[in-house]
Amino acid sequence: MRALIDFIINGKHVLLFLLLEAISLVLLFSYNGYQKNVYFTTANGVVGTTYGAISSVTSYFNLQEENRQLEATNERLRRQVYELQQQMEAARRDSVVQINGLPKKYDIVNAQVVNMTLHKANNMITINRGEADGIRPEMGVVCSRGVVGIVYMTSKHYSLVMPLLNTNSKVSCRLRNSEFFGSLIWKHGYADVAYVTNIPRHAKVKQKDIVETNGFSDIFPPGLPIGVVQRVGDSTDGISYLLRVKLFANFPTLRNVSVITNYSSPERHLLEEKQENSDTAK
Repeated sequence: MRALIDFIINGKHVLLFLLLEAISLVLLFSYNGYQKNVYFTTANGVVGTTYGAISSVTSYFNLQEENRQLEATNERLRRQVYELQQQMEAARRDSVVQINGLPKKYDIVNAQVVNMTLHKANNMITINRGEADGIRPEMGVVCSRGVVGIVYMTSKHYSLVMPLLNTNSKVSCRLRNSEFFGSLIWKHGYADVAYVTNIPRHAKVKQKDIVETNGFSDIFPPGLPIGVVQRVGDSTDGISYLLRVKLFANFPTLRNVSVITNYSSPERHLLEEKQENSDTAK
C-alpha cells in the first residue's frame, strides 16, 4: 500500500497530464463532428481488421472438419450416382426382353405396362400394344425374368393380360430336366408365390428345382422359366404333391414385357379340330 502511495506521489505530474489529455480528447471528439467521424472511422477499420484476422485463424482451424463433411457429401453423391447407373442398366436390359429358352424363330412385340392390379383375386395388367400391333387373345406374355401371363382381351392399341396372379390363371408346366408336369395356379395372397398341382408322389422333387413351361399349349413354347420350388407339400387328396413356387417375374416392379406373337400353329389347330369333330361324329 505504501509503495502505491509513493508511486502516485512521485508520478503525480505524469498522471495529471494523462488525465487532462483524456479529458481533452473526450471533449474534442464529443463536441466536434469532424474529429468524431475520423475517430469512429479509424476505430471501425481497426476493429474490422482485427475481426478479419480472428475469422481467418478460426477458418483455418475449421478446415479439417469442413473437409470431412465435404468428403462425406461426395461419398453420398457417388453412391447415388452408382445406384442410378444400376437402375438405368436394369431398365435398359428390361427394355429388350431376352428369355432363356425362347427360340429365335418366334417373334415378339415389346410393350409397356400402363396399369396393373395386384391386390385382387382376379388381377389384370394393361399394356400399350393391341390389335394394330398384331396382338391377339391367347398369346403368351413374358418379361426378362420369365412368364408373366396370357393376353385376355384386345383393342386397337391396348391389351388386357391375365397374369399368373389371377385365380383363373392355369398354365401348363413341368419340372426342368424331368418328365413330370402339372398346372401352375395362384391362390389369392402373395404377389410372388404360386402353386404347382398334379405332380405325382413318386416324382423326385426337391427345393430349388426350376419350374418351366412344357409346350403342351399353343400359348408358350417349352422351356420358358416360371419359378423355383420353395416347398414340397401334399395336395388335399394326398395323391399328388402341391409345390409352392416362388415366381421369377417381379410383378410389383414390372414395367416392360413382350408378347409372343407367332407361336400358335394354325395347322395344329385344324388337325386337333378335325379329330374332335371325328370323335363327335362317332
